[in-house]
Amino acid sequence: MTGPQYPGQPGPDDTPRDPGQYPPPGQYGQTPQGGQYGSTPQGGQYPPPGQYGSNPQGGQYGQSPQGGQYEAAPQYAGGYQQQPPASPKNGMGIAALILGIISVLAFWTFGFGILLGIVAVILGIVGRNRAKRLEATNKGVATTGLVFGILGIIAGAVFIALSVWVFNEVGGRDLTDCLSNAGSDQAAIEQCQQDFTSNLEDRFSVTITPSP
Repeated sequence: MTGPQYPGQPGPDDTPRDPGQYPPPGQYGQTPQGGQYGSTPQGGQYPPPGQYGSNPQGGQYGQSPQGGQYEAAPQYAGGYQQQPPASPKNGMGIAALILGIISVLAFWTFGFGILLGIVAVILGIVGRNRAKRLEATNKGVATTGLVFGILGIIAGAVFIALSVWVFNEVGGRDLTDCLSNAGSDQAAIEQCQQDFTSNLEDRFSVTITPSP
């Protein structure tokens, strides 16, 4: 095996080579298979520069392997809108409705109905705010509980005011003052009770104590 021959060196048979026998300059750069540089080893030409974006199946990049174009991402019209959660937080609205109804029914309990009404109003406001933030879906229920809570507060306050007025009208304040002044004197306490009973009988024309 011999190395490459250079101009002026003898060939394999020790005879000098004629410079005119060397291949012309245009033929340097052939591949061992006889193809031009810039061609594939099998003699085929490399694809022209404009085709360098094709995939192995022959389609342009940006196309599917079967030659079809990839679908563009869907465009959302109107912008992104927040959707209600999978499990809405409706507990506040439901609790407001229940406590609001109970507060109306318990208006006569001298303050307990008012307390329930206040709690129902607070829960109703919280439930409505959650519905506005799309965290809950029962805005109507929360609003109804809020209204019932307000009605319970009003009904309880009116009942207490009427009770105090009636108590004063029948002499309840006088009885309270009399018992306070009597202290621990049993005879004075009994006298206060008798005076209160007589006042009721005279005012309403009724008989409370049976006649002997």
